[in-house]
Amino acid sequence: MATAKQLITRIEAGEFDGVFGRLYAHDTAVIETQRKRYIQTIQEFEECFGEGRDLRIYSAPGRTELGGNHTDHNNGVVMAAGVNLDIIAVVSKNDNNVVNFKSKGFGRIDGIDLNHLEPVASEASHSAALIRGVAAGVAKVGGKVGGFDAYSTSDVLRGSGLSSSAAFEVVVGAILRGEYNNGDETLLSQVELAKIGQYAENVFFGKPCGLMDQTACAVGSAITIDFKDPTDPIVNKEALDLEGHGYALCISDTKGSHADLTPDYAAIRSEMESVAAFFGKKALREVNEEDLYHNIAAVRAKTGDRAVVRAIHFFNDSRRAEQLREAVRRDDFDQFLRLINEGGHSSFEYNQNAYSVHQPEQQGISVGLAVSQHVLQNRGACRLQGGGFAGTIQAFVPVDLLPAYRAAIDGVFGEGSCHVLSIRNYGAVEVTPEL
Repeated sequence: MATAKQLITRIEAGEFDGVFGRLYAHDTAVIETQRKRYIQTIQEFEECFGEGRDLRIYSAPGRTELGGNHTDHNNGVVMAAGVNLDIIAVVSKNDNNVVNFKSKGFGRIDGIDLNHLEPVASEASHSAALIRGVAAGVAKVGGKVGGFDAYSTSDVLRGSGLSSSAAFEVVVGAILRGEYNNGDETLLSQVELAKIGQYAENVFFGKPCGLMDQTACAVGSAITIDFKDPTDPIVNKEALDLEGHGYALCISDTKGSHADLTPDYAAIRSEMESVAAFFGKKALREVNEEDLYHNIAAVRAKTGDRAVVRAIHFFNDSRRAEQLREAVRRDDFDQFLRLINEGGHSSFEYNQNAYSVHQPEQQGISVGLAVSQHVLQNRGACRLQGGGFAGTIQAFVPVDLLPAYRAAIDGVFGEGSCHVLSIRNYGAVEVTPEL
């Protein structure tokens, strides 16, 4: 804990350069960018909340999904990874038991009273609901909560499939863990922070998301997550060396909006669950895949065809996530790329979340994938990622094609649309030189 002046002095002196390298990239230009970013965020905190206060800094990464698209909410298997785009929050405790939160570029949220930890109807679909929901979730598992003032900046693209909302939820959880629970990772583990974030989003925000996004943001690194028991998911870190294979990870923003898409997302989960219900089960993980094929005519009649093909996608992509894990463990990168491509085709064709049927004229994801395939010419891999319907695509690009790929994507969607990222090995953390 230190004042703004003390933190800025330490950052300027290079004391944080090591942790910046570990969180973002061991690159002089990147480290200098982060120095400026952190200093500016500290200064803007003081402009909002006053000078001379004791401060801490917290960070949570965005995430990219590698396999298991829309399988988590039906207790399937996913593979994901934290990336080096993150949200950082400069924080100081207050004595009012309220949260005041200002995110750069957005309106200030004041007076979230933590004496009241029930959903507030007027907060639904707003960030205030997530803050109150995370506090309620921390209290629910026996943690302490209390007031704080925070100023945040984020380079996790909103509506991008990199999970800006999940990063926000888990950074709030990390704040409460650090400020009021002595950083207790036994009570508030990374996975527990993820579950609390999902609880906030489901119950307080009103979005029926699964748990993959929050887990990947909370844990960081490349991970597989088995949701057979969604209350206690099995999380394993995996070593994925893209650079060693001569590839770069590109996340490209196709500039679509996620506004008004909640019904599209909700329909995927509800339709998969309708197939499970046909067999008297709550989630598809509990259904025998062969039983679906043996009864497919009756299931079609009961649930409709889209639910059926989405269920088929679930089984195939859950299996693919496990195969991806094995390919990474064997360092079989060719198989890894084949599986990424197969998963992309399954999402497009069977899960049908490349674009909204309510807005068929808006197909940025489809265009981005077509351009990617044209440039890659059967090298590398590409796919939609995240919730889909709008937002970003993912591509594994041979480094010799990287300039051409970036130029092609930026030519379609605008300068700076293609982001070259690295996998971050840290999840939700307090940012200190000792990290």
